[in-house]
Amino acid sequence: MLSGILNSPRAVAVNVEIMRTFVKLRRMLASNVELARKLDALERKYDSQFKVVFDAIRQLMIPPDNKAKRRIGFG
Repeated sequence: MLSGILNSPRAVAVNVEIMRTFVKLRRMLASNVELARKLDALERKYDSQFKVVFDAIRQLMIPPDNKAKRRIGFG
């Protein structure tokens, strides 16, 4: 989250890479049922302190709707 606030070139680059990683993760989870099963197993194994992480990953698993997307970033 700090990389989204800082304005240095390195922080911007880190923020872009973080976003790209989450997009790739969402695509992998949406296309790979086995990975979703493993995520379920991990969720059962670990306690509630990781609930926020698992909830975020679940949100990423939801396929994006085909609405018009607005561009993000510097233009």
